[in-house]
Amino acid sequence: MALGLPVARPQAAPSASERQARRRRRVWSYTTLTALAVFFLFPLVFMFVSSLKPDGQILTDVTSLRAFLPVGDISLDNYAGVFDRVPVGRFLFNSVLVTVLTVGLGLILNSMAGFALSRLRWRGRHLALALVIATLIVPFETIAVPMVYWVSHLPTLVWEDGLLKYDFGWLNTYQVQIIPFIANAFSIFLFTQYFSTIPKSLDEAARIDGAGWFTIYRKIVAPLAGPAFATVAIVTFLPAWNQYLWPLMVVQQEELRPVMVGMQYFFQLDPAWGEVMAYTSLITLPVLIVFLSFQRAFVSSVAASGVKG
Repeated sequence: MALGLPVARPQAAPSASERQARRRRRVWSYTTLTALAVFFLFPLVFMFVSSLKPDGQILTDVTSLRAFLPVGDISLDNYAGVFDRVPVGRFLFNSVLVTVLTVGLGLILNSMAGFALSRLRWRGRHLALALVIATLIVPFETIAVPMVYWVSHLPTLVWEDGLLKYDFGWLNTYQVQIIPFIANAFSIFLFTQYFSTIPKSLDEAARIDGAGWFTIYRKIVAPLAGPAFATVAIVTFLPAWNQYLWPLMVVQQEELRPVMVGMQYFFQLDPAWGEVMAYTSLITLPVLIVFLSFQRAFVSSVAASGVKG
């Protein structure tokens, strides 16, 4: 007895011309992507190669393809000069500490704020989200000076002469480089949007079983939001690592400065371009190692977050 249901018909195998067209498109795509990759790698290659050359050779080779080739008077003298001029190890430690704490604490705080804005029902949450998004249009440079004033008057505890004392002012501290940047409007918005895609029926089932909101966040929502956490970690890592203006304004002690502030050491008198390239290579290498180590997770997390909305 015929029920009028559509009958699935086997698809015809692609013809030779279709297979050839697909092959041409694939070759064209790979060729274009390879060309773009080589184009964007040129600055990195120039930086690493120039870090091995003396200043005179760098300026001579810059007008030819020799600028991208390790030819001529190649040595590691520029790297030795970098370590003689600036405390690279200390600067790297400071940047790693500030970046890890900023990203780690930011993931916790911003995800909890996004959870409250997307999963809880309270009066004014839409207005609160609108205000958070509105802060994205305010450039940091417009609030930098007022922030310096406020952090210089905040209370703090200092260890002095074997005693813990109460004082005012966060200048020349680690917390002044970390705490103002933990809360991030874009991260809160991204978490809010991602958490909104998770079925709220899971919350209702957990509430029936007696779970509180923090338990729901910690055991249900957060484990399902791995791509969102990875994406936020990616987009907040580079700004935290590349901070320059704020540490330059609030940190005067050399032992607390991050790597980007160390760049000014090379431009005080005559710029030593070879040492500049060596220093930028040293501070770029950790970023490249992190990206190459977690490349698959980075790409999949960004792609998944884009699909989830």
